[in-house]
Amino acid sequence: MKKIRLFTPGPCAVPEEVLLEMARPFEHHRTDWFKGFMKEATTKLQEVMQTKNDVITITGSGTAAAEAAIVGCHPPGSKMLTVEGGKFGQRWGEIAEQYGINVHRHEIEWGTAVEPQWIADYLKQDPEITSVMLTHSETSTATLCDLEAIGQIVNAAGKLFLVDGITSIGALPVKSDDWGVDVMITGAQKSLMIPPGLGFLSVSERAWSVIENNKSQPAYYLNLIKARKSGAKNDTPFTPAHLLIRGLNKALDILLEEGLENVWKRVAVMAAATRGAGEAIGLTVFSKRPSDSVTALTCPAGLKVPDIRNGLKERFGIQSAGGQEHLKGKIFRLGHMGYVDEMDTMVAIAALEQVLYKLGHKFELGAGVTAAQKVFAERL
Repeated sequence: MKKIRLFTPGPCAVPEEVLLEMARPFEHHRTDWFKGFMKEATTKLQEVMQTKNDVITITGSGTAAAEAAIVGCHPPGSKMLTVEGGKFGQRWGEIAEQYGINVHRHEIEWGTAVEPQWIADYLKQDPEITSVMLTHSETSTATLCDLEAIGQIVNAAGKLFLVDGITSIGALPVKSDDWGVDVMITGAQKSLMIPPGLGFLSVSERAWSVIENNKSQPAYYLNLIKARKSGAKNDTPFTPAHLLIRGLNKALDILLEEGLENVWKRVAVMAAATRGAGEAIGLTVFSKRPSDSVTALTCPAGLKVPDIRNGLKERFGIQSAGGQEHLKGKIFRLGHMGYVDEMDTMVAIAALEQVLYKLGHKFELGAGVTAAQKVFAERL
């Protein structure tokens, strides 16, 4: 008997209470029944996203929410700066190009974080830039940037600030309003602990002024003007994934009951324990500035990533993630988001030791578990 243990950086494990909530009988979505769930979810999302701004719910993934933001915030004559240090940072530049938006795509080495000073220098060099978009926690490389410092710089320059917070909201310290984020984007299947199918955006008044004056935007379904109009009535312009919103309410209750700061601490300690365990058994942490929502470990010499991942899945039911593009076959990733706690993390570390040991990797069996235990004992 093997349990399914999701350690992928999305979709993440969902609490049983949330699954049961979504299994209950439901009504039609154009009813007060649904609008009540929508109103509650929006209020709770504002708290989790640390914002007083409007929060828009899109039926689609986080990428759908990001596409809506990119299209809406860039009328003709605008210029977008993207910072691309991984697969997801690249995606936002690709979307902008597909819509014909004037975009400067700045690439950085995967596994490194953008330096705030570089943003400041570039905005001085190119005053035509109207917006900056970056990924806070780059899942493909498990790398985190200094969002607060960058937000101060972008706001001081008077530019719109769009942020992919898909793997940071609900897992890492994020203060959308305090850090000057105009559009904060996240998704359902990460730290918000529900199945895939919903994307969310908090939108500032400064961003709305641009969006509502953008009469040429090509989006129909991902039209934020329509979404805001319906949202004012606790509704959506098109058919919503209403059972997901019902589950979202329950999942947000669980997060808020634990307390955001407690969640942030729990995730940070699980990540530190995993990194410490990896180093103790001879693995290298890939990122130069690691994110706590997911850990990327470099494959030991002589071993193959598919063998490690298959061993975790077949022997222990643990599903992990590999590298993407040029990192494929070089790293594997373990997530710390969603319905996961320190004991789940200990199980994953012990299983990783077993798999590596069987594959012939040389280390002292139990060293990773011991290192993780010390982190948990000292920090929790």
